[in-house]
Amino acid sequence: MRPTVLLWDIDGTLLSTGGAGRRAMERAFARYADRRDACEAFSFAGMTDRAIIRTGLETVGREATEDAIDALLAIYVEILAQEMSLAGDTRVHAGVIEALDAAARRAKCAIGLGTGNVRAGAQAKLTRVGIYERFAFGGFGCDHERRDELLRIGAARGAAMLEAPLEACRVVVIGDTPKDIAAARAIGAESLAVATGTYALAELAACAPTHSFTDLRARGALEALLG
Repeated sequence: MRPTVLLWDIDGTLLSTGGAGRRAMERAFARYADRRDACEAFSFAGMTDRAIIRTGLETVGREATEDAIDALLAIYVEILAQEMSLAGDTRVHAGVIEALDAAARRAKCAIGLGTGNVRAGAQAKLTRVGIYERFAFGGFGCDHERRDELLRIGAARGAAMLEAPLEACRVVVIGDTPKDIAAARAIGAESLAVATGTYALAELAACAPTHSFTDLRARGALEALLG
């Protein structure tokens, strides 16, 4: 059986935080730059945390230096922990638990994250719904600002866990945005797109993912995930 590395996106794919991430980012900008409206004009879907902050800083006319991004990220992570502790409408998407259970039973399968969230942000979100410990590794927004590069890092970590060469592994990126699909293609991975976020199934299918489903309960989704 071919070794398999699964890289899961978080927001819109694994769960919905009910807007906690955006609220935390808005509050962080309000504290740092006195501008809560810095991110009003663009969607966060598929963006890494560092890219969101860089875009927000440029929107309000502030220099997006690495030090400024790091400072704002630290504020964001602090506030996100508060927001997640209060969030009452956070939920895991349909079929996710069953898919994680099935993957855990599969031989030679490494279950990790491929997310634009920084590691601390990912932990805050997934701990809130009790699934953080299911992911042994990942590629995170603190590893790289570009989604394809953080996925490449995550894939390498998964292959190392399986004690297999990366080129011998089947890598599957599970996501809910066109950016997930494009990044998977850029690293030569399969993509499994789910319409559980802000994009409809037809919009995702138009981006030519390897597989696309309404959610992970759909017929054939588990088979596509596990190969």
